Amino acid sequence: MGTEIRMTFKERLYPPQGLRVLVTAGASGIGAAIATAFAETGAEIHVCDIDDAALAAFQKSFPSCQATHADVADEKQVASLFEIQQERFSGLDVLVNCAGIAGPTAGVDKITEQEWKRTIEVNLNGQYRCLHHAVPMLRASKAANIICISSVAGRMGIPWRTPYVATKWAIVGIAKSLAIELGSDNIRVNAVLPGIVEGSRIDGVIKARAKLEGIEVKAMREDYLKHISLHRMVTADDVALTCLFLCSAAGRNVSGQAISVDGDYS
Repeated sequence: MGTEIRMTFKERLYPPQGLRVLVTAGASGIGAAIATAFAETGAEIHVCDIDDAALAAFQKSFPSCQATHADVADEKQVASLFEIQQERFSGLDVLVNCAGIAGPTAGVDKITEQEWKRTIEVNLNGQYRCLHHAVPMLRASKAANIICISSVAGRMGIPWRTPYVATKWAIVGIAKSLAIELGSDNIRVNAVLPGIVEGSRIDGVIKARAKLEGIEVKAMREDYLKHISLHRMVTADDVALTCLFLCSAAGRNVSGQAISVDGDYS
């Protein structure tokens, strides 16, 4: 009988080397932080995005990665994305479904049909398309993980953000259902729910809501912070580190969870 090599606690905190990781919207923002984190731990990285400048910048930082222009709202582009994944990496171990848009900030009676549909198309249908193509590949992996990026908006109501909130609640439902569906294939599925993440997206949301409610942007920002127990926004790196944990040996029995990274937002 062979001697089993026991991993140390420290070793179990990091994902295994060589994971084949695909991150949608991975060239900027939260997606880029997640892709960077996996790249720094020895993963083979594939990012897609619709921002060609961001894709070029990411590939310059990580020359060995695959950077692909793809809009998750377009089925043909998503199918092509996974064909490239198979050709370049001969499979997939981790899908991080990160692509999403903020959607409109307005009352439901002011939101247009086009704005509603676009938010659903990217945030929700985009997740489905990627899952549809990824699952057959993940079944062949010995380290399969799906991470669906939702939001703190996936566990509470937020006024003036109905399309966005609707998609983020739905993403939690997808993760919980797929964890059951794919458990027998040893594929773990979790949703990660970032809170208020520092960056240009939340700056735009705060500015739009301040205008809607007729108050100063500074006061609106402080109102957001009042709802966070730690009284600070989280960073994209905080979200990325949670994703690393989920793909490590330390997270091997974590599945079907909606994990908030939000400083205790309520």
